[in-house]
Amino acid sequence: MTGLLTTVVAAGAVTAAPANAVAGDTATAGTYTFAVKLDIGSGERSCTGALVDKQWVLTASSCFAENPSQGFRIAAGAPKWKTTATIGRTDLTQATGSVTDVVELVPHDSRDLVMAKLAKPVTGVTPVPVASAAPRQGEELKVAGFGRTKTQWVPDQLHATSFTVDSTQDVSMSISPKSPADGAVCKGDTGGPALRETAGRVELVGINSRSWQGGCLGTDASETRKEAVDTRLDDLSTWVLKVSYRDVFPKAPWNKATHVASGYFTGGSAGGTRHMDLIVRWNDSEVTLYQGADDKDPYHPFVAEYQLGKPLSEDPKTIWQYANNITGASFGNGTDGLVVRWGDGELTQYTHVDKDGFHDEKTILPGDHKGPWAAGHVKQMTAGRYTDNALRDDLVVVWEDGRVTLHPDLNTNGVANGAKKTLVQKNTTWPFATQITAGEFTGKKTADLLVRWGDGEVTTYPGVDAEGLHGEINVKPKEKNAPWLKATVVTAGAFVANDRANDVLVRWENGTLSLFPGVDAAGLHEEVKLVG
Repeated sequence: MTGLLTTVVAAGAVTAAPANAVAGDTATAGTYTFAVKLDIGSGERSCTGALVDKQWVLTASSCFAENPSQGFRIAAGAPKWKTTATIGRTDLTQATGSVTDVVELVPHDSRDLVMAKLAKPVTGVTPVPVASAAPRQGEELKVAGFGRTKTQWVPDQLHATSFTVDSTQDVSMSISPKSPADGAVCKGDTGGPALRETAGRVELVGINSRSWQGGCLGTDASETRKEAVDTRLDDLSTWVLKVSYRDVFPKAPWNKATHVASGYFTGGSAGGTRHMDLIVRWNDSEVTLYQGADDKDPYHPFVAEYQLGKPLSEDPKTIWQYANNITGASFGNGTDGLVVRWGDGELTQYTHVDKDGFHDEKTILPGDHKGPWAAGHVKQMTAGRYTDNALRDDLVVVWEDGRVTLHPDLNTNGVANGAKKTLVQKNTTWPFATQITAGEFTGKKTADLLVRWGDGEVTTYPGVDAEGLHGEINVKPKEKNAPWLKATVVTAGAFVANDRANDVLVRWENGTLSLFPGVDAAGLHEEVKLVG
């Protein structure tokens, strides 16, 4: 089959890549509006795609290849040929939906796939979600496209028919029409969607790549084979998210980020695929959760965002206007949580946080405007793994008089009993600890503490535990006009390699955002500019 498919590609290079949506039934009006008609090179080629984000279409990279018979690899950037996308118009004779140009291509490095960016976001059409479950042999899928049919050279309507999964490979799947007399994947269907429909939910399982095109108009009558090959997507949802989100993340008003916290809020754990997420509280009291990626790209560590709290303009009574300190923590049995100190001295534990909000709220300490935890007394706090267990549920607090205390096993002990340990007695140095964060930089049995001082010096204290601090490492020395004087918000997390929380994220005074991956006993290394 491979040799013939190569021939098919070459023969179809002028008008399309080697597959063609379906010589099947006309799609019911109003269904599959996420299907996209692609006109490449002002009529020289025609393909199909699927809207997976309001400004991104997923299709086959072979649609844009100079010579598809030589492979599907293409260069990233603007398409070589003018490309127009028609979205939300399953009947091309109608004026519904929208028509816009494709301005950028982001190809996958090893599959016949490309994300095509639209010149402007699409409104009124819901993107189709990418499936996470692998296709199963014998599973029925709906395949759709704007390609040729049995009788039409350039049809003006989307067609769709049922296919069966014959077999699956690592990156592809072989399919054939459920009813051989009715279905085929023809020229013009390249890049079209293979869809799973379950209980009213539609999700994208594959993208049309190659087919024999038996029964399609223009195919030799002796060709009766109708099998096709689709590119699998079930392990690429994060790649799709990352590409579609990468231009959104830098546009956030990072100069207005006042508090950040890291943790596995959307799932995952150290050593797994999902990296740590980031929670941000902005100066208008809005709270945003940024989902970590599933790969090791330090330039794009976050792939999606969720609003956890509305801004003051939308919710004048939001409690987040009173948050003075926040830190991520892990309490076990589910996603990570958050510890918040409010302006009245109340200390709250949200045992679990996810994209749907804050769960299992627990008051660790009630509010008391005159109590020691009220505003002005606590300078900094961070949660980390400072005891023998694996949970990041031990709270380190820096007080206004320079004391540093450890409150172990917060979920069990709280902060009001005798479990507290004083790590540093009252002094004149620690009041200048401007930011602190827990990290795993030195490979010790317990976590380290990173401190940014008021003079711009950065220090780590390795293996902090109930016995105190055990030496210090000068990560960034004090110097004239030290750049870290402008570090406004700092946190550590597992954003890149995901082996341990040894990546340091910094929001600078001017609103730029930097990531320092793999901080260790030797100090800071490469600086990756995420914003600015």
